[in-house]
Amino acid sequence: MKNLIKYIVIMFVFTSIISCDTILEPIDENRLDFEFISTDPASAEGLLLNGYSDIIDQFTYNEAATDDAVNNQLSNGFKRMALGELNAQFNPASRWNNFENVLWVNRFLEVIEAGEIVWSQDQDIDEMFYFRMEGEALALRGLHHFYALQAHGGVGTSGELLGVPYITEFIASDGDFNLPRLSFEATVEAIMADFDAALELLPTDYLDNPDTVIPLYEQYDPTKYQVVNGALYNLRMSGRIVSALKARLALFAASPSFLNDQGFYNIAATEASEILNTIGGVSGLAANGVDYYVEYDETNSDEMIWRGSIQNTPNSAIERRMFPPSINGNGEINPTQNFVDAFPMLSGFPATEANGFDPQNPYANRDPRLEKFVILNGSSFGGSTINTGLGGGIDRLDSIPEFSTTTGYYLKKTLRPDVSINNDGSSTDQRHYDVYFRYTELFLIFAEAANEIGGPDHLINGLTPRDVIAAIRERAGLAQPDAYLASITTTEAMRELIRNERRLELSFEGHRFWDLRRWGVSLNETAEGAFFDGTDYTLGIPVETRNYPSFGTYMPIPNTEIIRFSALEQNMGW
Repeated sequence: MKNLIKYIVIMFVFTSIISCDTILEPIDENRLDFEFISTDPASAEGLLLNGYSDIIDQFTYNEAATDDAVNNQLSNGFKRMALGELNAQFNPASRWNNFENVLWVNRFLEVIEAGEIVWSQDQDIDEMFYFRMEGEALALRGLHHFYALQAHGGVGTSGELLGVPYITEFIASDGDFNLPRLSFEATVEAIMADFDAALELLPTDYLDNPDTVIPLYEQYDPTKYQVVNGALYNLRMSGRIVSALKARLALFAASPSFLNDQGFYNIAATEASEILNTIGGVSGLAANGVDYYVEYDETNSDEMIWRGSIQNTPNSAIERRMFPPSINGNGEINPTQNFVDAFPMLSGFPATEANGFDPQNPYANRDPRLEKFVILNGSSFGGSTINTGLGGGIDRLDSIPEFSTTTGYYLKKTLRPDVSINNDGSSTDQRHYDVYFRYTELFLIFAEAANEIGGPDHLINGLTPRDVIAAIRERAGLAQPDAYLASITTTEAMRELIRNERRLELSFEGHRFWDLRRWGVSLNETAEGAFFDGTDYTLGIPVETRNYPSFGTYMPIPNTEIIRFSALEQNMGW
């Protein structure tokens, strides 16, 4: 009897289990789905914030793939591409993955367009949040398309100058990604359209008490406006940033390797000059713009159009990579003699013997920026004297593979000199931040574009290329009056000077790699170095032979994408 009762109980329990659907169904893992995100403001904003990922900063150090630097790490991607490994399967400069950021912001736009998000119970504040974040999303979508265009636009196998696909909607993982590339000009126009739409929605700056606001916000109470567009949101995408990005895009599009177009030069010069006039024109050129990196803090705000947040936790990661080995760094980026030669004499004239250059005293009477940007043989740095010649120990040229300099120079620019790294690995760290756009770049955009339109003295909104270059060179500490600049009278001569100033001022911030390509100049200048044997200097020692193919001006589309999607056309040669 007892066994019968036991069996009945067991069967009852078993029957109860198999009859209960919820027991056998998978449990809810508390994952947030898009239905939830579509109604939750914080989660929806998270989609937008994904668009702020992968913004390009000054720490790429792709100069190692140009004539400006050599990377002493044998496995470095930029070193490998410069030596001939660049192909559609191996491209360290690829930005095809920026389309992921595009998809995030497109998803955000779909969510807010559904109208179910309530940002605030106050209707006015709710509307303004909607406007502003839509503007951010449109601007970020344009920016990530620009990154892809810069890295992958070019002449396709058909012979047509092509851009990239322009994605304006969210595509699910099982959706159709087989999208053709637009023409180059159509891609530029699509980015411009997103930027222009964003300008209608974004505040010029995030300020608590602005003197003026854009027309969209004039109807709203100032106190409510501050809740949405106050200083709390500084560093997010603003109208000022978008206008600067328009100028950068227009200059890129107008360049000789692409459209070579006066209309886009006009857009670049006009957009740039209008922003520059809001800071007083050339009088607004930041005094600390040359070595802004010495202190990454709020004192550099006059030089910054857009930067990332100042790090809460100090670190020394970049310095550990770049400091010379005698002060416990890896000495990774080595500026070249080519780069050093680009610095003029203190008089402002090019560094030639005819202008007073002494090859046995090569750093005397030179542009003061040289010692600010490069650790030279005999430089004082980190409490030590760095000797890269005979007797220099581990700092000596080629002393220790992958630690010592390969060119006779170490990098100083972008590094904080107040970082110290001890022999035991401990360190005195400092805070840093990412730089996305400096006013100096905008001044140089204006100068280049305006010169291409009408020469050195072409006047646009009260500025001329000569005015801008004069201010930049005076800030650098070159002798005044600037006799060399005064001697420049033609568009061609000013073009070369502007390009050289851009090379110096924006050095080691990721620009030259792309500038060489948009200008259509040689990518295969041999990287050179220097050595001091205790008595004499030898300059111009070949260090690395650059080995780009003739079609290397235009970078490849990733081969995996070409294989998967038949609508994509590869660039010529790849």
